[in-house]
Amino acid sequence: MSSQSFGRVDADGNVFCSEDGVERHVGQYADVSAEEAMAFYVRKFDDINTTLSLFERRVASDAAHTDLSASLTKISEQVTEGIGVGDFAALRSRIATLSATIEKKVEELSEQSALAREEAIAARTALVEKVEALALGDLSKVQWKQMTTKVDELFSQWQEAQKKDRKFPKATADDLWKRFRAARNTLDQARRKYFAELDQTTKGAKVAKEALITKAEGLIAQGATALTPYRALLEDWKKAPRGPKRVDDALWKRFKAAGDAIYAAKNEEFERDEAEYQGNLDIKLEILREAEPLLTATDYAQARATLNSLQKRWDAAGKVPRAKIREVEDSMRKVETAVRKLEENHWDKSNPERQARSEGLAGQIESKIAALEAERSLAESAGDASRVAAIEEDISAQRSWLAVLA
Repeated sequence: MSSQSFGRVDADGNVFCSEDGVERHVGQYADVSAEEAMAFYVRKFDDINTTLSLFERRVASDAAHTDLSASLTKISEQVTEGIGVGDFAALRSRIATLSATIEKKVEELSEQSALAREEAIAARTALVEKVEALALGDLSKVQWKQMTTKVDELFSQWQEAQKKDRKFPKATADDLWKRFRAARNTLDQARRKYFAELDQTTKGAKVAKEALITKAEGLIAQGATALTPYRALLEDWKKAPRGPKRVDDALWKRFKAAGDAIYAAKNEEFERDEAEYQGNLDIKLEILREAEPLLTATDYAQARATLNSLQKRWDAAGKVPRAKIREVEDSMRKVETAVRKLEENHWDKSNPERQARSEGLAGQIESKIAALEAERSLAESAGDASRVAAIEEDISAQRSWLAVLA
């Protein structure tokens, strides 16, 4: 049905629009033909219809619009005024549908906005809780370089959040910022205090270590005898507070140079002693060659006399080079052990009490062997092979003990 079918024009140029059989006057266009007057008011209707169609597309799109209700109100006013000829009832029906759609969309947008706001608050709160956790930690053990980097990263994230969260509630944002700023101030104050104390410690460390350097340099003139006091100074150095690496390295270089001079003097002394001790080594090696027969000696008295004589010469020979001390001392200990064992064997055999005990025990063992042999004969007569085997094991064990006592 065309728009013209919804209206008519009278002889005076008055234009009427018909809705559900009821006519209403919409305007007058005099001094023109009825067709021209009707076409003018049909175009009026078409303009409203076009505006409504464009608005329907806008609502159907995914874009979020906050002024949809206001725009629909303007179009509704044009339809209510009804200036035009056409199916205004259809327009009102479409407007009612759009109104319901817009209402639903507004609700959805409101829910999304509320959810986004909650998520933004949660994210901002998480940043606050992270910086507060840092501020509540043990600040005496903090690595401030890493800590400063962490705090700067959290602050950057806060600034980014401020840019994105345009609709963030101001009161909530202010409260969270106060907490964030308070925690950051706590960390900043702790950092300033740490570096102020470190500066004082650094100055103290430098003074203490320069004093140790002066003492170490004073020991150089004493040569090798200064090694022990220098080692004591080294222990004090280890206990001294640390300063900046560059300063500490320079101070250590001076302290170590003094130690190197002392160790060099000690090494010179050692080399002189080693050369001197080489002759002593030759003497002790000769003594060891003379002592070698004592390893297989059988006369304990002669062995002891010979060893005593060699030991006197050994002690008189003096020190040997450090690399040979263990070798020659172990060789002499071996000889001394052999002679001592020879003496112990002699006294064990000649000890009257031990002999008496051995003879008594030997007699007991011999008696037991005789009894076992008699028992074995009975077992053999009875044909008890297992019993015979067990008795023979007992006899063998008793004879082993008897051999030890012999």
